[in-house]
Amino acid sequence: MKESKRSPGSEWLKNHPRLLELAYDSSKVLLKRFYPLLKRVNQRATERFMIWSEKRVKGYTFNCQMCGQCILHSTGMTCPMNCPKNLRNGPCGGVRANGHCEVIPEMPCVWVQAFERSQMMGAYSHEIKLLQPPVNRQLQDGSSWINMLEGVDQQTPPGWTPVKDLTD
Repeated sequence: MKESKRSPGSEWLKNHPRLLELAYDSSKVLLKRFYPLLKRVNQRATERFMIWSEKRVKGYTFNCQMCGQCILHSTGMTCPMNCPKNLRNGPCGGVRANGHCEVIPEMPCVWVQAFERSQMMGAYSHEIKLLQPPVNRQLQDGSSWINMLEGVDQQTPPGWTPVKDLTD
């Protein structure tokens, strides 16, 4: 599944979302264990290192846009922020019959790829169906790992009501 603006070699990784799912789970376990210690030793250096490493690793692998609220595990290890319309919850009505984007016709639709790749995952395959809150643009260029560990990424932007509140 070819994408635009991708680094050479990263397609193989993206087309093996189950392997990436294992890497994600391992990283999460390690970070939950060591982040509190690293934060106590030198919070500023830890933050800079986390941002630097996310830009390098996730930038290469996923063309990460550094939104600060990563949902890769929920989207088949495909970054929805690569959608030209920045759609966070699924494709627009303009997906072409060949599965390509209406804005950039030579680019496969990010959401078609996300769905196909999510079907290859184990633990997170069902999360493609979850409604995601809008991106909090104040978190842009920050570390999504730190935001997750600190719980910042779970805070919904002002004015947005989670779906569960609408059904009460």
